[in-house]
Amino acid sequence: MTLVDYEALATAAQNARNLAYAPYSRFQVGAAVLTASGKIFCGGNIENAAYPLTMCAERVALYSAYAAGEREILALAVVTDTDDVASPCGACRQVMIELAPRCDVLLLNMQGHQRLTTPHALLPHSFGPSQLDEANR
Repeated sequence: MTLVDYEALATAAQNARNLAYAPYSRFQVGAAVLTASGKIFCGGNIENAAYPLTMCAERVALYSAYAAGEREILALAVVTDTDDVASPCGACRQVMIELAPRCDVLLLNMQGHQRLTTPHALLPHSFGPSQLDEANR
């Protein structure tokens, strides 16, 4: 089992934040995912002039891991430059429930404030694959 080095994961998320493409909001977010194989996948938010096409950093990192064939996510770090830590949006919470339901989620800001949580704490009573299984019975 891979132990989570939260400091390394936080640093990877901070580096990813610097690569975010946020010309409209100017709100850069960075994320980093640690997989069971020990690999880290990073992502920054990527905005688009057609706003609904914008992709959050959390989903960029998670989708990158899945695109590389990784299926067991141990931890996800998300960093913002806010006074307190920022919580992921609803869409990202839903994706976490689907792709990384048992991971640790480290929320942090550039000043060093941190909060460790889980996808289920962020999105209680969520909709997921088990509800689809029930519907198909």
